Amino acid sequence: MGREKKKFTSGTATNFITRASAVKKLQLSLVDFRRLCILKGVYPVQPSNPAKANKGKRAMRTFYRSKDILFLSHEPIIYKFRAHKIFARKVKTAKKKREWGRLDRLEDNKPVYNVDHIVKERYPTFVDALRDLDDPLTMCATFAAMRKNAKLESKLIPLCSRLMVEFMNFVIASRALRKVFLSIKGIYYQGEIQGQTVTWIVPYSFNYSRPRDIDLRIMSTFVEFYSNLLGFINFRLYASINLHYPPKLSLTEKSRTSTQLENESNFCMDKEEEEERVAALTHDLAKVSKEPITEEEDEEVNLQDEELMAGGSLDSEAVQEARAEQDKEAKFKTLFEGCKFFLSREVPREMLTFVIRCFGGQVSWDKTMFIGATYDVKDESITHQIVDRPQQRKEYLSRYYIQPQWVIDSVNARLLLPVEEYFPGVVLPPHLSPFVQEKEGDYIPPEKQTLLDRQMGIQTGKNTEEDDDNDDEDDDDDKEVSEDEEESHLAEAEEKHLSQLAKKQDRKEQKHDKKQKTAESSRLSVEAGQVQPVNVIYEAEKEARMERSLQEMMMTKKRKRLYQKLMKKRKTKQKQVRKLTNRREQYEKDQKMSKTKKQKSTGK
Repeated sequence: MGREKKKFTSGTATNFITRASAVKKLQLSLVDFRRLCILKGVYPVQPSNPAKANKGKRAMRTFYRSKDILFLSHEPIIYKFRAHKIFARKVKTAKKKREWGRLDRLEDNKPVYNVDHIVKERYPTFVDALRDLDDPLTMCATFAAMRKNAKLESKLIPLCSRLMVEFMNFVIASRALRKVFLSIKGIYYQGEIQGQTVTWIVPYSFNYSRPRDIDLRIMSTFVEFYSNLLGFINFRLYASINLHYPPKLSLTEKSRTSTQLENESNFCMDKEEEEERVAALTHDLAKVSKEPITEEEDEEVNLQDEELMAGGSLDSEAVQEARAEQDKEAKFKTLFEGCKFFLSREVPREMLTFVIRCFGGQVSWDKTMFIGATYDVKDESITHQIVDRPQQRKEYLSRYYIQPQWVIDSVNARLLLPVEEYFPGVVLPPHLSPFVQEKEGDYIPPEKQTLLDRQMGIQTGKNTEEDDDNDDEDDDDDKEVSEDEEESHLAEAEEKHLSQLAKKQDRKEQKHDKKQKTAESSRLSVEAGQVQPVNVIYEAEKEARMERSLQEMMMTKKRKRLYQKLMKKRKTKQKQVRKLTNRREQYEKDQKMSKTKKQKSTGK
């Protein structure tokens, strides 16, 4: 017989390790261990059998994989954490002994760690970094909107705001924005960067207080890593489109702004002036070298396409569809080309500037509001002025006055929507999410259906609201009928009533005659038969139902369960669609009732 194997020496007990034993093994404090796990991307796991992983104990514990802890033990940052612990102890003793010279020397030689090698380790290729760009952008945008706090480093908030401005300038220069949605959480943006779809959330610029139920020290560790990652990505993206990094204004923009500075008030110091103008998002950025594509390169590309078409390696229809899709995308990128917008004081400046500039539009505002205004409100070439109040002091006939939602809805619809629905004081249409894609059988709101019709080029009829308004106007006109006309109407109504009574008597007599004839023909007699009419559609449906029932009977048990699940899902979807349509009908009825009540109250 061999030796008896001891319990908990192999398997689940050795594959997992508790957090307390991991901290003891690495000789770190809990704060440093948590920071190291965040930087390296190591997270807790839940074993299938916690009792075996905890060596027979039933207490609740946080578990990590043993291989992950072994991986963390070789990280060089651990030595920096230990050096910082020694540094903190020396600073404490120097303060107690009041050795101020020694304290200054210690502060100069404070141990600092670098995260660059961890970024390269976690993201070996640039495409991997782009795929994981959603969380870094959202976190940096959140910290950029925060106020200064004692629990956050002083450099963290301006660093995040600078990185977000750089990324937004790249999106404007490359026209990479695709979708925008205004939600309760914040503003959802979606862009396409080098073939990768990136979605991020930017909070509204409200002056909100710090949330109490969130540990900002843990969040700041995430931001410390994300800011390094975003810096690498911004540098690579700027180099891909031949822009200078860090961003600078082009020479034409500098000469243009120098003439504007004479009449502007001083918002900041001269050193920060260019940074603020870059953050305004209204100016073009400087390029590293101006090397436009030559005509020979264009001819080579066209020759390659022709060779592929002639050789037959690609289908001609597929190529034409791809080119049509490319033309649509190019047209969408220049949606606001030729439009000049002016933003009033009450509208969100940064969000609207970013969206309009991403699609080729020009933006400006009052020069006393923020630095970076490019033209004044008196400019006659302004096509749209975005306002969020019902009345204006002075209105120009050469421009449209619209609400901010028109810009977002036009981007999501990929076309310039009618301006009449977004005038100041008008009840806005519902703001539909562009991230919802309706499938076959799903409920489609009528507003979404009209939008789809506009995209397809189908001219929609008048809205139901306009029809209701016309009906109400007709009712008001009928109320203004004179007394003579009312008497003539009464006489006509009496004549109609008498004619209806005469028709009823005739029908009764006809029925009585039919009963007598059926009683006489009830005796035995032979008559010619008639061909029964056959409903072809009903018969085809009946045959299809019979075939389906036979197929269900011939199914195996496994397939029958799967089929029943699919049918159940389909039925629940149909129920939801019916509920939503009924709610919509009830809502429209309530709106009609409220309209009629208002009109009656105003008429009285």
